[in-house]
Formats: sequence, structure tokens, C-alpha cells
Amino acid sequence: MDFAAQVIDIQKHFDLGSVVVKALRGVSIDFPHGDFVAIMGSSGSGKSTLLNLLGALDRPTHGEYVIGGRPVSSISDDDLSAIRNEMIGFIFQSYNLIPQYTVVENIEVPLHYRTGYPTISAKDTKHIEELASMVGLADRLDHRPFQLSGGQQQRVAIARALVNDPQIILADEPTGNLDSATEAEIMDILLKLNAEGRTIIMVTHEPEVAKLAKRQIYMKDGLVAGEGVFPGREAEAPVEAAK
Repeated sequence: MDFAAQVIDIQKHFDLGSVVVKALRGVSIDFPHGDFVAIMGSSGSGKSTLLNLLGALDRPTHGEYVIGGRPVSSISDDDLSAIRNEMIGFIFQSYNLIPQYTVVENIEVPLHYRTGYPTISAKDTKHIEELASMVGLADRLDHRPFQLSGGQQQRVAIARALVNDPQIILADEPTGNLDSATEAEIMDILLKLNAEGRTIIMVTHEPEVAKLAKRQIYMKDGLVAGEGVFPGREAEAPVEAAK
């Protein structure tokens, strides 16, 4: 099977001087192309550390991360930055928009980090406007974040994540700051993106949100503690891992 990403027995340790924190203690997960995975777990379970590694924002202490068929350990920092920009789109709970930028300017930010740093072309601008329209912001192009609701800001973040046409979308609590109606709208967008063939890996603490994913992975103490599979996205309880 062809995988969008794989983590193979990865460990991540943080040396705090007087103590070494083992955030991940040997995690192996395959992410096939077109997967939609919800990663759950309490604070300190390792889910955020895992998401950072999947986003190529950090490297494992031990083990291997393979993205697009390439082991991260054999990729230079510059090449890894290019892969991150081209293959991965990021959606954050806090949106991470630039306050002084308009909707269009926020969406175009990843384009400035493309290999060779090309200028924004007319084709790019048209693409940005199409993405803004797709997420329901066609009439908000010149608005700044403070002029938008939380749901609208998250829509900007989704459009920004898509601007480089990534294969993988990493979403960190994408509905965490939203009311239930807006949460449903954002999840509907993510489901449509997954139906287009994009791989989505989402961290969430909300069971009702996790149920919408194709499968659910539960983490505890830096390990995968269980996994649930949801045929047709019908919720089932996670299967407890063998101790």
C-alpha cells in the first residue's frame, strides 16, 4: 500500500536538564493516502508532539518518519522545509492569522515560502480568490481578522492551508474555539476535502468530532493505547490495545 506518511517506532525525548521527558515512547502508525484520522488523548499523552513530528516541525529522537516515501532522517533542513511547504497544510485552533493582513494576504502567506521565492502572480491571486470563495468568504476578501467571526477566521486558515495544494492536512483542534453550528460547518469542509482525496490528520478532544473521521487513534503516556475504525464514519468505541 502507498502511504502519505508513516511513523515507525518513533520516540521523542525532551532534555530539560534535571529530567528527560519521554513525550513519545515508540509509536508506529501508517497513514494511507486519503485517510482521515482523529487523534485523541488527554493532556500530556503525546498527541501534540506527534502532530509536530508529522508536520516536519521537529525530528524524532529515535525511529523514523517517512513522508511521501522519503525518510525524514535523510532529508536536509532546507529540503524538509520545501517538503513541508509543498506537501503539508496546517490548520490551528487559534487560527494563527496575521492581524494586519487582509483575508487575501493571509491566505497567500505560504506562497511566499515556495522554492525560489517567486512573486505572487495573477494566477496565484485568482487561485486565492477561488479558495476564499470555496470557504464562503468571497465577500470578505479585504477584511482583517478583527472584522471576522471565529468561524470565518478558521475558514481563512483552511484556505491558507490549501493554497499550495497539499497532499496532507494537519488540523490541531480545528473546532476547539467554535460554537456547535460553526463546528459542523468547518467539519463539513474537512469532510469534503477528504472526499477529494486529501489525507487529513486531526487532533481533537471532542468525541463527536472524532466520530466523523474514518478512524480514531487514542494516545496515552506517549503510546498508542487504542484504535477505532469507523466504516462509513459510524462511531464505534476505540479498541483497547493489548497491555
